[in-house]
Amino acid sequence: MCQVNIVETYTGHVDPGGDATRRTLDALTITKLSVGPMDNNAYLLVCRASNEALLIDAANDPERISDLIGHGPDRPALRTVVTTHQHQDHWQALGAVAGANGANTAAHPLDASPLPVPPDFLVEHGDTLTVGQVTLSVIHLRGHTPGSIALLYRDPSGHPHLFTGDSLFPGGVGRTTSPEDFTSLVDDVSARIFDELPDETWFYPGHGDDSTLGAERPKLKEWRERGW
Repeated sequence: MCQVNIVETYTGHVDPGGDATRRTLDALTITKLSVGPMDNNAYLLVCRASNEALLIDAANDPERISDLIGHGPDRPALRTVVTTHQHQDHWQALGAVAGANGANTAAHPLDASPLPVPPDFLVEHGDTLTVGQVTLSVIHLRGHTPGSIALLYRDPSGHPHLFTGDSLFPGGVGRTTSPEDFTSLVDDVSARIFDELPDETWFYPGHGDDSTLGAERPKLKEWRERGW
């Protein structure tokens, strides 16, 4: 069994089939890996105090995700796998990864039924999830799918970290299929993210590179006017 190579200099960019990249905070490590043919991002969060882990989107490549977690006795204990939304490219490895690690699964109730395994925990807006001694807040962002969620970590010794699934990307909100869904999503992203969090908030999307709220905030009016 191989190990995924982990680069310790975090930029927010990963390549399909390439290295993972790790950001080390005081209480938490965040490791980003691209998996599958749609360049999905999977994020492994590990509490540094307890060595417990939470995975955001077991999207594809269960073997690569397993290699990322590791195979030795000091590997983190994966306790929870969170699925940000119901689209199939975000849960191809969910059953395999959760089953192999004995991990619980979590999702929003409105997106639970299409998932390959029923969630052990249903989470809604304002709920929290824990990874060891670290707490993550659930933010419901309606529009990309009915139950799309983001996860927020407010680092007490740094800036916030926000995992947005496919609801927010550098350059715009996620894809929607009707004007009503677009309005719902851009309203939620504006009110629940940009109105609540500072510019230095770093966000981690479901595909592609990361960005900050400060870099994207000036474009909000343009996104709303263009309608996508």
